[in-house]
Amino acid sequence: MKYEIKGTPFPVVECRIERGETMITEGGGMVWMTPQIEMTTSGQGGFARLFSGENIFRNLYTANADNQLIAFGSSFPGRILPIDVTNKAWIMQKSAFLASEDTVNYEVVFQKKFSSGLFGGEGFIMQRLSGRGIVFVEIDGELIEYQLAAGQQIVVDTGNVAGYEETVQMDIQSVKGIKNKLFGGEGLFNTVLTGPGKILLQTMPVSGMAQILIPYMPTSSNN
Repeated sequence: MKYEIKGTPFPVVECRIERGETMITEGGGMVWMTPQIEMTTSGQGGFARLFSGENIFRNLYTANADNQLIAFGSSFPGRILPIDVTNKAWIMQKSAFLASEDTVNYEVVFQKKFSSGLFGGEGFIMQRLSGRGIVFVEIDGELIEYQLAAGQQIVVDTGNVAGYEETVQMDIQSVKGIKNKLFGGEGLFNTVLTGPGKILLQTMPVSGMAQILIPYMPTSSNN
């Protein structure tokens, strides 16, 4: 599989695949393709994906001839990032997956720590990407990368965590001080990421955009 990422602020990734090669995507991820590609729908992930609010079905696109083109488009302004999971698994936000080679394994994971599960919000349900090959993930807004040393920590608003290498540990901590909790405007909890490993942060998560737009949304009136 060969690929090229094009366009802003709604990028697409164009993949060239040979006869017998298969790409996997969520429903609605494919935006255009050549005629010699066949689609089949398969249920993967079962109850865990259904419980997390995601569709249990995925679409598989297989080339019936050489040098076929298929493109996958982003659903929010930002970037499409290719990640090779051959040598290291990644943990990503649950909405990050766009498409992958069929040799990539995808599974829904739940944060094991009680505090993470109870207060983590978007960080509670994540997705683990492993196996071998390339997976394309969506980054909301711009991408900021950090390489954390062993024991090095960074505190992040939960929605801004796009993903991290599996060697990174994630936990949730409470914002200190009653006044900060009530009037700080930063929420009650933050995500703490502890190295070693690479982390991916996004500057404008969908949830953040929604909060910004709420005051401008029309409301019903009795008049």
